[in-house]
Amino acid sequence: MITSIELGDFLAHSNTKINFENGVTVFVGDNGAGKSSIIDAITFALFGQHTRKSNKGLIKRGSNQGFTKVNFSVNGKNYEAVRKIDSKGTLSAKFSEIIEDERIEIAAGERKQFGESMTQEIEKAIGLDFEKLKIASIVQQGELNSIINAKPKEFKELLNAIIGIDKLDVASESMKTVNKEFRQNIREKIGYDDTHIEILSRDLEIYQKEIEENTPNKIQLKIKQEKSQREIEELRKKIELESPKIDKINQLESRKKELVEYAKEAIREIQCEISENERKISDCEGCFEVANLKQELDSKIQKVEEAVEDTQNKIQKMKSQIASLKEKQLLASKLQLKDNKCPVCDSNVKKLNPLFQEEHLKQELTSLQKQIIFKEKEYQMYNQKRKEFSEKLQSARDAEATLKAHSITSKQELEKIQEYVKTKKQNIGKIPVNNCTNLLEISQIDSHAKMIFDNISKLELEIKGFDEQEFSNLKKTVNEKQIELSQIDQQIGAILEKISKGNEQIKIITNAISELGIVKEYVMNLDEIQNNIFSRDGPVAISLRSWALNAISVKASEYLTLLNTKIQRIQLSEKARDISIKCNSKTEELDLESLSGGEKVSVALALRLGMASLLGASNLNLMILDEPTTHLDAERKKSLVGVLSQLSKISNAQTPMQFLIITHDTEIFEDSTVEQIYKFESSEKGSIVTAL
Repeated sequence: MITSIELGDFLAHSNTKINFENGVTVFVGDNGAGKSSIIDAITFALFGQHTRKSNKGLIKRGSNQGFTKVNFSVNGKNYEAVRKIDSKGTLSAKFSEIIEDERIEIAAGERKQFGESMTQEIEKAIGLDFEKLKIASIVQQGELNSIINAKPKEFKELLNAIIGIDKLDVASESMKTVNKEFRQNIREKIGYDDTHIEILSRDLEIYQKEIEENTPNKIQLKIKQEKSQREIEELRKKIELESPKIDKINQLESRKKELVEYAKEAIREIQCEISENERKISDCEGCFEVANLKQELDSKIQKVEEAVEDTQNKIQKMKSQIASLKEKQLLASKLQLKDNKCPVCDSNVKKLNPLFQEEHLKQELTSLQKQIIFKEKEYQMYNQKRKEFSEKLQSARDAEATLKAHSITSKQELEKIQEYVKTKKQNIGKIPVNNCTNLLEISQIDSHAKMIFDNISKLELEIKGFDEQEFSNLKKTVNEKQIELSQIDQQIGAILEKISKGNEQIKIITNAISELGIVKEYVMNLDEIQNNIFSRDGPVAISLRSWALNAISVKASEYLTLLNTKIQRIQLSEKARDISIKCNSKTEELDLESLSGGEKVSVALALRLGMASLLGASNLNLMILDEPTTHLDAERKKSLVGVLSQLSKISNAQTPMQFLIITHDTEIFEDSTVEQIYKFESSEKGSIVTAL
């Protein structure tokens, strides 16, 4: 049983702690006062799960973190489960056993990868997981009414959901998935599944028929192929005999072209030689006459240079004399006689020395200047002569260099070259280089041309009588035969490919059909399992439901006996598409519609407790009824209170059962025998819980 629960900043509760005892505990209060939060607090503390949208919604508005703590006892042992959550979504949890007020940790957190799970430890302690606890111990709003008011077919669906028979639908769908995946795996493995057996059998017949039809065609084409190969072989032998002549024809044309090209090249070389010699003749013509004047010109130049030097010396000497006379003339202008007396010593002088007479000096200067002009003209004349002789000497030297460059040492040698050029011109003038028909004349150029011509003559003799057109027609015939043979080969190849592919496909299909036969049998077994075991209307489901209905009937009848009603026994039985409920007193069968409101509530609670017992009620021995009075009229609400009062007495039996009732109908418990009642009220600080 749950001994206490504590909520700190959890949902609408700031700081709430509630202690529990055996029997019935009732939570009353208006909607939104925080009554149903107790269910979320219990499931969150135990399993970390709840009915809210997200974990962050569990924290009271305005707070950074929240927690819930549940203390419970199982088989004489006391436990405590605490879970916390902060605004970042971080979770922490701790599960402990309480021994003499000391808490011994069993598990913390959910580090399943390290083998640590608080939830798993709690599941071991109470004997149920979250989903099973919801079915066995928590009756949500409307579920009790559904049991009371459900039609037979609806009751069957509700019963299926509660006792888990509807899971067969999940198992059935899983079987379909298994079947589908199995077929998919088979298709991936061999390309087909068992649904293709008939198609594969038809394909097998088609391939067998195709092989049967193509075999005679293959034989006929083989015969035709061999005949064509023989004909082509004979024609190729003829071509092999004649083919060398084609090469010789090509060689003949090549040799003719070679001879003509060689002749042209030879003539070009001769013409180049003639041009070179003509240039040599042109360069050397008259050079001997000019070169022979070199010695004479050397002598003349030497004499002219001597005359130039002599004239230059005389001009220089006369220029010196003029300078001297000018100085004397200056002095003479200062030495003038006055009264026949010397201007220096004042002695009597009758006549001055002519060297100091200005007139005499002037005449001397005029005479020297005339002589200088004459000598300068003479100097220019000698320079002109020297230039002329130098130019002629350079020409003589150039002529001598030209003769030396061309290695001509005598006039006779030059004349021989002129005669050679004349002869060569006459010879090449006779060769018809622009007309290739007269190869004999072309071959007269030199010995190499003669050798090429001899090869041409030999080749012409070897191909004599060969018809190139006939040989071309022979090759054309071979090509046509080869194309025909290639087409036959392709046809044979296509038939062989069809036969090979057919045989391969026959082998594949045969193996596939063989394997798919096994697959089909296996799939049929899976279908049979699905239809007979996992179908909610199959024999297994019917048998399971029959057993479950009987177990629920027995347990519900036990609870009805404890509730002191006139109903002694409830019998649930399955019909075609629904479940019927039969109620019996000691003496007769009672119609469900004839029962009073209290009796119907008792039946509903008995059935619900019977279902919980069938699932293996948890070690907590807890049953939570959330708003069980919803949609009940006043009479039935009073009947429900009476039943709950009786449940309180049942809870004091040898195996106590703890009931937690959540309702907003406060008034119905005012005169009841239920003593443990808590009132929930809303406030600005959160839910306030007061014991009544």
